Amino acid sequence: QLQLVESGGDLVQPGGSLRLSCAASGFTSDYYAIGWFRQAPGKEREGVLCISTGGGSTTYTDSVKGRFTISRDNAKQVVYLQMNNLKPEDTAVYYCAARGFSECPSTVRENYFGAWGQGTQVTVSS
Repeated sequence: QLQLVESGGDLVQPGGSLRLSCAASGFTSDYYAIGWFRQAPGKEREGVLCISTGGGSTTYTDSVKGRFTISRDNAKQVVYLQMNNLKPEDTAVYYCAARGFSECPSTVRENYFGAWGQGTQVTVSS
């Protein structure tokens, strides 16, 4: 059974860092582009970053450019979201999702991704 499990969410002060992990099981994630999404309270879920099977990344949210990076370890079937210089507006539930293609879409839509994790909470507050 295809499954994605996020971890690493926490309460962190502004300016701090976190690394989220997305562990895949039940399928060979090497063949799938993986995206990170987030949903802040009272807002719609938005795409953040995506990584292709070859390691190329696509950023969908301008506010994270220069602060968030995405990477993958195919041997471990894990995709990471490194978040630096966190801001209160980064507070959200973060989800990872798998896309049944090797490349990331140039524009993001949730229905481009077929399998989703349950999410992990990131709270940025002093």
